Amino acid sequence: MEFFNDVGQDPLKPSLFELVAQEQLRDLLQPALKYVLAVFAQRYPRYLIRIVNRHEEFYAFIMLFVERHYLRKHNASFSENFYGLKRRRKAWIDTERTIAAVGGIPPGEKLRSREIWRSLFFLVGVPYLRVKARDYYERLGGGVDSDILEDGGDRRQIQALTEEVSTIAGRVRRAYKTLYPWFNTSFEVWLLAHNVAYLFDRSPFYRPWLAWIGVDLRRLSADDFVSRLANLGQSISPEKKRGIMASIRRLIFSSPQLLLDSLRLLLPTAIFFIKFLEWWYSPGSPARSLSTSPLGPAVPPPQMLPPHPSGLSVDGTKYGYCPLCNGPINNATALPSGYVFCYRCAHEHVEKQGKCPVTLLPARVWQLRKVLV
Repeated sequence: MEFFNDVGQDPLKPSLFELVAQEQLRDLLQPALKYVLAVFAQRYPRYLIRIVNRHEEFYAFIMLFVERHYLRKHNASFSENFYGLKRRRKAWIDTERTIAAVGGIPPGEKLRSREIWRSLFFLVGVPYLRVKARDYYERLGGGVDSDILEDGGDRRQIQALTEEVSTIAGRVRRAYKTLYPWFNTSFEVWLLAHNVAYLFDRSPFYRPWLAWIGVDLRRLSADDFVSRLANLGQSISPEKKRGIMASIRRLIFSSPQLLLDSLRLLLPTAIFFIKFLEWWYSPGSPARSLSTSPLGPAVPPPQMLPPHPSGLSVDGTKYGYCPLCNGPINNATALPSGYVFCYRCAHEHVEKQGKCPVTLLPARVWQLRKVLV
């Protein structure tokens, strides 16, 4: 369907599918980085747990420098540069002349500081604000299954935040919880409308804010690649009569730029590797069949801890019944000892006693785990 964007005889106009692909790549960077940090935080919680807890701020801070570097050096964001796209200042000349002047990045099309900072606001600032708005909506109980919060402390906290209608803050929270889904849906429909308009050549911008920034997106031309290779050759050409100190100084100043440029290959490779690991260890992965290969039998699950003589007795013949209330398990929740109870029963007992009712091992409320059946 790429012919939709080639009807206007403009070979450098990117198709909608290229633009959507580069946005999907940008959306994958944050969860991939969060996954890596969470894995390392389990081994080094003293140094990384605070970063994981404030991941949105940390990611926005890192991407601010990365996107600024790519906008200044390549006239494109990180994901746009990866897909061979560039940003140029909105042309003020006729279409025929614009198509003819495709060589490299003319000085009149290079992004200025104003376009760079406006682009950074929509590349980094707007996604950060949307994530924080969604998190606050979920803190107020929006989109959370009430079965998960059944009679728990989280439910009481959410009710305390949203039911204080007597105060101005409480009314604002209730209004926010009501209006957020409508605003979020309207925003997505707005973007979809611009995508459809761009697909059928009714708008030169696939995002509405590109007109305010004053830029449009183009494919890299052959002259762009030639110019990039020429600049690369000049940067790596040996310099005559260069001393050791000059070489060290040049290496120190060029290292940050080399690191940022290498992200073009490192980050997509890391995303692919992380997605491969998620697939490899997923329960429905075909790789699970390899566990029965000649490499050896599957490792058996660990045995459940035996009950304490002074603890609650458990009838092994009653499956699906809570040992505390002797009724069917509602919202199954496991303790660190491995025994499963109703969430309400387990929460109240651990909150008061601080131990497992069967094994008498120490337990805390934050160690409760919901069992998915």
